[in-house]
Amino acid sequence: MADFSWDVRSPLDRALVAGAYGAQGEAGVSLTEIRNFDLVQVMARRGKAAEMAKAAKTRFGVAAPETPRAVDAADATLIWSGPGQFLVLSKGGKYTMDGLAPVFAGSASLSDQSHARALISVSGEKARAMLAKQSSIDLHPDVFGVGAAAATSMDHTSVTLWRGDDLADGRAVFNLLVFATFAESLWHTILDSAAEYGVTINHSEELA
Repeated sequence: MADFSWDVRSPLDRALVAGAYGAQGEAGVSLTEIRNFDLVQVMARRGKAAEMAKAAKTRFGVAAPETPRAVDAADATLIWSGPGQFLVLSKGGKYTMDGLAPVFAGSASLSDQSHARALISVSGEKARAMLAKQSSIDLHPDVFGVGAAAATSMDHTSVTLWRGDDLADGRAVFNLLVFATFAESLWHTILDSAAEYGVTINHSEELA
């Protein structure tokens, strides 16, 4: 019997070409694909939302977001993804399906999304302007501050969007989780939207 092996490849493996793109001069948008992360969706079972929330607080040391927010724990980020559900983003096998199953036994259903999503980090002086072309979310800092999140769409593609910590120079960072099957299409759409501002496409990085 023949042996088969599968190489895990990023959904952006073909599309991502590091370098400059679009208008010349100082780039207004910076794009980075984040790889090698664990992502588990936690969904409360009927009538078990309070029990799920208690289990999450015990395990992560912080309350899971019940509104559109992203909350940093010591070794994970909990991202609201809809009523009664959130995503656990981590690295290094710290929070896998097998590891979280006993924590939420009876209170929540789990779904491994680690290889089903692509994660794109967007920053730069023109990041908001570019994202505004594709999303109806108000990203003004007075409204969409650090930690704000949204389940929305960009170019008719469902995404989970949240604002991470600002860069050292104060520029905002926006994170996009998109289904792997739509990642390449959305990547090209983002590039087209950002071209007028100039884009720096960075080499892929691992989750910090």
